[in-house]
Amino acid sequence: MNGPVGPIAAIQEVTDRITRRSETTRAAYLERIDAAIQSAPARGRLGCANLAHGFAAMAPEDKVVLRGNAKPNIAIVSAYNDLLSAHRPFEHYPARIKKAVIRAHGIAQFAGGVPAMCDGITQGRDGMQLSLFSRDVIAMSAAVALSHDMFDGTVMLGVCDKIVPGLLIGALSFGHLPTVLIPAGPMTSGIPNGEKAKVRKLYEQGLVDRQKLLDTEAASYHGEGTCTFYGTANSNQLLMEVMGLHLPGASLPNPGTELRDALTDAAAARVAGITAQGPEYTPIARVIDEKAIVNGVVGLLATGGSTNHTLHLVAIARAAGIALTWDDISDLGRVVPLLSRIYPNGSADVNHFHAAGGIGLLIHELLSAGLLHDDVQTVAGPGLWRYTEEPIVVDGELTWRPGPTKSLDLDVLRPVSDPFSPEGGVRIVHGNLGQAVVKVSAVAPQHQVITAPARVFENDADFLKAFRAGELTEDAIIVIRHQGPAANGMPELHGLTSALALMQDRGQKVALVTDGRMSGASGAIPAAIHVTPEAAFGGPIARLQDGDVMTLDCTTSTLQADVDPAEFAARPASAPNAAPVFGAGRELFAAFRATVGPADLGASVFGDTLGMTTSTFPAEPTEPRVISVTEERLPA
Repeated sequence: MNGPVGPIAAIQEVTDRITRRSETTRAAYLERIDAAIQSAPARGRLGCANLAHGFAAMAPEDKVVLRGNAKPNIAIVSAYNDLLSAHRPFEHYPARIKKAVIRAHGIAQFAGGVPAMCDGITQGRDGMQLSLFSRDVIAMSAAVALSHDMFDGTVMLGVCDKIVPGLLIGALSFGHLPTVLIPAGPMTSGIPNGEKAKVRKLYEQGLVDRQKLLDTEAASYHGEGTCTFYGTANSNQLLMEVMGLHLPGASLPNPGTELRDALTDAAAARVAGITAQGPEYTPIARVIDEKAIVNGVVGLLATGGSTNHTLHLVAIARAAGIALTWDDISDLGRVVPLLSRIYPNGSADVNHFHAAGGIGLLIHELLSAGLLHDDVQTVAGPGLWRYTEEPIVVDGELTWRPGPTKSLDLDVLRPVSDPFSPEGGVRIVHGNLGQAVVKVSAVAPQHQVITAPARVFENDADFLKAFRAGELTEDAIIVIRHQGPAANGMPELHGLTSALALMQDRGQKVALVTDGRMSGASGAIPAAIHVTPEAAFGGPIARLQDGDVMTLDCTTSTLQADVDPAEFAARPASAPNAAPVFGAGRELFAAFRATVGPADLGASVFGDTLGMTTSTFPAEPTEPRVISVTEERLPA
């Protein structure tokens, strides 16, 4: 995009170029999906022995239904475990869903479970190196669950970080099946997020003990449901609603409430009603199209959501034959205003956001301003305006009413006419180090441009050792490399946050540059993450040295090492860890590390298997680009 352009035109331009770029791969994907569509129940294609295996363990009355080959059979795929607070509520969902599907004149079977791990537990541990790869394991596990050809629709139960993207990628490989994702909701609010952050800083300085820190953390993460900050888990929920894969208003009601149970029942009934056996057939391949992907990006940007979705949205799009790039995300970020502040971008949590008007009001604002595509298909029917309504239970019955049209708390959620920022929360920066992602929504303007000497580390532990030894007292751009997907699975480096924040609080100019991930909860420190090409692929970040003057400029989208080009090119690259990797199951993922694609293509191990090689679509320009915006940004 060059020259001044209004936000509505910019969003359409980005959508059109994604559509053009994806023409061949999207057509091939839809051709495969169309070939799989059958108007009769899928199990009718099975041989008698196959079908008998499929209902052998069912109750007698259910066997009659499955033999009769008349009613749709709904697969339940669940990420339940009782280790993760967000997934603990799913324990009793399958029985509830089966009853609701039967009432809707279908039948349901628990098709399979998928793994679900918690980045909050594995932060800073060896197990974190499995985290990103777990997304693709979940996709494959979902595919195994659906592979029996017994099913006409799917409900998927998952909430957190890699789980929802993995379930969605798996569902898209069965794109002829209608799919509804069913959430569990956030836990109720605990101690204020600011208090938690303060105690973490005090602990890092040795001013409080571990018992005080643990008491604080336990008061924050205290019950069933997602963590209440706006990290990847709650970004997932917003995306699923904005992209039309939840029922309207389903994302944020708390677990264990009458409304949550009613929404679960309604979602189960809805998927039974949109199979190929009925008049409202809605395969997920037609819900997730180019416009839905753009809507997801817009929703993420307007709320300052998780940087992890610069990986996940690209991977999800590719699974549907759609070529989304980081430059698309960056260009949309220049025209989408920031409408919410939820911790770590503000002090409120997602329950406060929901009370202020929540996702329904956000969608209302964005639709009214022409910043979302309304002409999309959703699991609730055609059009996104339905998602401005809010669900309520009246006399035991679920219904929807018009949602709020004005924010109840302007410190948390604002209209397009008065945003927190005229631009969205994510930048893609370019320069002689490649390209990287920066989440700017929580970074104060005075911290968005920094020039300082590099301090280079090969891992986060070495950085923390230097910090605690008092070695990092000057302005610095902290470089932590060999943390990309091919190096060690791209672990989150969220454990650096307190130390970096303390450096900034001391008055130092500080930024982070890494080929690893930071977190859905990354906050006030300017951090250029997901640097691509990564050090393990011989990227320029591997040639940085201590003392190299670097510039990270979020305003001009620049990431630059101010080093003589000839000298820089002649430097040897730092070598990746050549020792075999063992422990915490990491040895089982060697094949993933050897085959994973780059971060800007979604850091996926599927690659060519989805028909989406790097040569499938034209190369995008890589020079820094600044997009100016006309006054159309703020409609009257």
